[in-house]
Amino acid sequence: MTARPRIDTAERRRRIAVRHHLAPACRGSDLAAVAGDLVGLHATDPTSVYIGAFARVKGIQAADLARVLYDERRLLKVLGMRRTMFATTVEIAGIITSAVTRTIVAGERKRLLNWLKEADVAPNVEAWLDEVEAQTVATLDELGSATATELTKRVPGLRVQIPFGAGKKWAGKVGVSTRMLFLLAGEARIIRGRPRGTWVSSMYEWAPMDRWVPGGLVEPPTQEARAELARRWLRAFGPGTQRDLQWWTGWTVGITKRALADVGAVEVDLEEGTGFALPSDVAATSEVGPWIALVPSLDTTTMAWKERDWYLGAHAGRLFDTIGNAGPTIWLDGRIVGGWAVRKSGEIAYQLLEDVGREAERAIGEEAVRLREWLADSRVIPRFRTPLELELT
Repeated sequence: MTARPRIDTAERRRRIAVRHHLAPACRGSDLAAVAGDLVGLHATDPTSVYIGAFARVKGIQAADLARVLYDERRLLKVLGMRRTMFATTVEIAGIITSAVTRTIVAGERKRLLNWLKEADVAPNVEAWLDEVEAQTVATLDELGSATATELTKRVPGLRVQIPFGAGKKWAGKVGVSTRMLFLLAGEARIIRGRPRGTWVSSMYEWAPMDRWVPGGLVEPPTQEARAELARRWLRAFGPGTQRDLQWWTGWTVGITKRALADVGAVEVDLEEGTGFALPSDVAATSEVGPWIALVPSLDTTTMAWKERDWYLGAHAGRLFDTIGNAGPTIWLDGRIVGGWAVRKSGEIAYQLLEDVGREAERAIGEEAVRLREWLADSRVIPRFRTPLELELT
């Protein structure tokens, strides 16, 4: 009987250096290619895409990323895994929509209809919602692009406020516009376009998908898309556990097992237990030497796995918020050793959570200066604040 392949933690860390383009020698030259290698760059926080690209792409400037996103449109911002926004290639956007997003949106549409019924918005809430949806899409077709505020002025139904959670601590109101744009984007009928203002702004314009991408997204059949998404995750982040992939995608246990089987994933021994890898991907990765990276909040690498001890250690309480969102982190040779933040003065403040040695500490300081110079006058405040980031600011 052939023994299962063993992939140790040192190998997993080497793969981060190379496959995530974080070691200086492994940085990419094409933003879209780098994003594709990682399945996508996290984009829920508007600044994370830019700083994530800075850490991985040689010589990139904010204007370069804006050009790829909004002029060339080789990257799209789409709703994906775990209701998170990703900036990814047009091809992968179609895969994600079929493999993950359609299921999310179906549940969210049902929830919205229930809220509308409870609020007694109309005798037939399905017909009412269909009409508001049609008016919203028609208005976008007419205008070409518009912000949520501009759409709300043109479509009366978008101004309706829906109460939810009556009698609960989390009770409140949500605007139809917020939920409607979420649904239309998740169904790939509209796309999040250029922000108003600078690259740190979150006031986006929306546009019809078929104007942004001629013909719209190409979505493979669901099961085929799930297998392809699992394959790409294994290639970028593997080996990993079944629990890692299930958490990252938001799939059920059954869907996760089926996707792993469909790509022929093989079991491998990790230091933490059993993991999975692609059958052709168990060989060792070459050493690339010492490396440092300052990555943003919700970075693609930091958020790639559920089981994080092998790269995070005991630092979760300082570097993640209470619902699991990662703050800005400092990586050293494939593990997280501290966190950083931008102060009002523009200074990059950082704190190391373990002794890394004098040489590594000096290199971290140099990387902080490099990031400070790249940010110039821009001030980055993460959408989700973590204990260490708040302390540093």
